[in-house]
Amino acid sequence: MMIEPQRPKWVKDKQLHKDFEVIQCGQYDDYQDHKNDDGCYILMRVDFEFYEIQVAILNYQHEILKVFKGKRPQDIYHAIFEYEKKHTLSWFTEKQHIAYLGKELKKAEIALALGNIGYYQE
Repeated sequence: MMIEPQRPKWVKDKQLHKDFEVIQCGQYDDYQDHKNDDGCYILMRVDFEFYEIQVAILNYQHEILKVFKGKRPQDIYHAIFEYEKKHTLSWFTEKQHIAYLGKELKKAEIALALGNIGYYQE
């Protein structure tokens, strides 16, 4: 006997695909599940003097390649990805790394909005 998956209550007007399923996610282990991106790593800070977020792109020789600055996360990640694309670079190849950039940018944006000088990059 096959049990039909439960429709998410928050989705009102969509059909379920024939292969629809609900997947319960396991807990992410910050050490075992982490993958470094071969292209670069980032350092991020909130500059309260100029009311902006700054993201430094570094290579694995620990040299700063570029710094992107802006007031909103979407301004910064858009500029980073457009620059990467325009110059045929491969800074962000791991989706996990892209998600991390977005998460840290959002944290920095919240810290900037709240005037919280205690922002720390994970």
